Amino acid sequence: MGQTQASPGASAVYAQTIIKKKAPSDKVVALAGNPNVGKSTVFNALTGMKQHTGNWPGKTVGCAQGYYETRTQSYVMVDIPGTYSLMANSVEEEVARNFVCFGEPDAVVVVCDATCLERNLNLVLQTIEVSERVVVCVNLMDEAKRKGIRVDLALLSKRLGVPVVGTVARKKRSLQALSAVLDKTTSGDYASSPLKVVYPDCVEFAISILEPFVEAKCGSEINSRWLSLRLLEQDEGMIRQAESYLGFELLSDEMLSMAVDCAMRRLGEERIDTEKLKDLIVSTLVKEAEEISKDVVTYSDLKYSASDRRLDKVLTSRLTGYPIMLALLALIFWLTITGANYPSQLLSDGLFWIQDKLTQLFDYLQAPDWLHGALVLGVYRVMAWVISVMLPPMAIFFPLFTLLEDAGYLPRVAYNLDRPFKRCNACGKQALCMCMGFGCNAVGVTGCRIIDSPRERMLAVLTNSFVPCNGRFPTLIAILSMFIIGGAAGAASSLASAVLLTLIIVFAIAMTFWITKLLSKTILKGVPSSFTLELPPYRVPQIGKVIVRSIFDRTLFVLGRAVAVAAPAGLIIWLLSNIMIGDVSILSRCAAFLDPFARLMGLDGVILIAFILGFPANEIVVPIIIMAYMAQGSILELESLAEMRQLFVSNGWTITTALCTMLFMVLHWPCSTTLLTIRKETGSWKWTALAAAIPTVTGIAACMLLNLSACIFT
Repeated sequence: MGQTQASPGASAVYAQTIIKKKAPSDKVVALAGNPNVGKSTVFNALTGMKQHTGNWPGKTVGCAQGYYETRTQSYVMVDIPGTYSLMANSVEEEVARNFVCFGEPDAVVVVCDATCLERNLNLVLQTIEVSERVVVCVNLMDEAKRKGIRVDLALLSKRLGVPVVGTVARKKRSLQALSAVLDKTTSGDYASSPLKVVYPDCVEFAISILEPFVEAKCGSEINSRWLSLRLLEQDEGMIRQAESYLGFELLSDEMLSMAVDCAMRRLGEERIDTEKLKDLIVSTLVKEAEEISKDVVTYSDLKYSASDRRLDKVLTSRLTGYPIMLALLALIFWLTITGANYPSQLLSDGLFWIQDKLTQLFDYLQAPDWLHGALVLGVYRVMAWVISVMLPPMAIFFPLFTLLEDAGYLPRVAYNLDRPFKRCNACGKQALCMCMGFGCNAVGVTGCRIIDSPRERMLAVLTNSFVPCNGRFPTLIAILSMFIIGGAAGAASSLASAVLLTLIIVFAIAMTFWITKLLSKTILKGVPSSFTLELPPYRVPQIGKVIVRSIFDRTLFVLGRAVAVAAPAGLIIWLLSNIMIGDVSILSRCAAFLDPFARLMGLDGVILIAFILGFPANEIVVPIIIMAYMAQGSILELESLAEMRQLFVSNGWTITTALCTMLFMVLHWPCSTTLLTIRKETGSWKWTALAAAIPTVTGIAACMLLNLSACIFT
């Protein structure tokens, strides 16, 4: 079982080039459908894979491949991006269209939502114009039943002229009927007669002029009626794809070119230009979908969506939407802070117990001190710090975040934030990427793939690090507890930390808006694009699956990357703190060199060098500060925040130092994992360097301004 993920910008590459068959007899099946109909859930259920799913439109942005076998046939299942139409207007729609039209699948399964079938039928009608081997999978039949919606599957199959099956993708047993129909369809045993959508007379006449010449030129390589419509629409992008697929230029044929001109003149006589033609085609498809839906769908409860609408009035209201967002954010932070403390301590105790055993092993082997220091006190100790500090918060935060996503709340967050992002000339989908950045900025950068416009995608990538990730929370919480909250303890302390952390997040979001606006007015000028945001129905989250998948897909994935870069960083930190020049370590000399500049920022040289050495993982910034202040040669952990505060104060920390450190923690450069992800996503070192420079310059300027203000007013 395997998986291939296409690049989000790879729409020009033919879909068939990514197919990896296990055997020549394997049949290729495309899984198509509108966003948020459960298409990826069907894919997972059939293939046994774990393609991430969520109650959010447009989760899939590339083609995922998996394998599935029945008693008689083996299949390569291809989960293509969710799309509302084959008339591509975005990267996802281009990828989907190219695979359905030119990927030569042996069958196309169009997954529909039983609760809103009419809207889904638009894609079904377009697909059966391209391919005769289409299977309609009406999913979410359980939700339809709960809402009092009944779909006559037999009548729907008769009207469409293709096989139709009903499923509940979450229940794998319900997919047996789909498997049986797939076997019949791909083997040719199912005699389908797809519905022919009849367009207005003037359009049909133009098609009749052009189609014979298209059929003569292309033969059976492509549906001649469908291609005739695309030529009449003058869709240049689609025509280029068709020409590349066919291997010749369509309009270089004189007879075909003359036929196109003749058909266009005929339409011109009816005062139909290309834009009006597209409107006629779309309106005909919509009308046909509406008529079919009226015949096959019945409602026993006309108020089936009333509860969703009542919730939306509260959650998306200008008056209540933002306070609820902030309250939920504070609640997630409180649960993360409160829940992570105990497991983090247990994990730390366990990992440092292993360190003691490793030390005993090195003593037993009589290994040199430098080797023990480099490997155990350097590499292992830093990895232990990163794991113990980073894993518990992520293991709590990511599932909580995914639960909100699975319940359908995150699209409401994007809806609420769409207006301020529009004012910044950006896309409202950036809200989701920003939310993902709270867990890990690298994950947030990867999530930017859902943004169609390259300009707006780059805006989201460059500003994602302005929202602090889980790796920065421990430092922020520790400094808040030591210098701001003071003597509060227990639940009061964690609640105060959550509230103050939420205020810091609000500041970070405001900085994201400001920098986004600045970039959109300078190096990334442009007009914000519009996008269709479907607010999916609220659903009860699949708690078990959410916990398992968020831990494996996000938490352990991000942790693995962090550990991979933290290990060499531990070695470097140990070397810098143990190699002496005279009686002073290189680390201390570097801190002294940076001290004058750091003082301008309200910091000191030790704090600044800790940020620099913490580039691989933000979690090790505070341990490096402690190590340098105590002049030790390895990462240390003090027993309590009181001891840590006393150490910091004795080394010159004030409330201004604490505020500037927190400010720089929020605004400084992204970690190495995030920058490597940016390099991979953008394919450019220039944009990667800019992604590091923008928050760094902003952070330095903000700290200097805060320090100057403190000096003036104190």
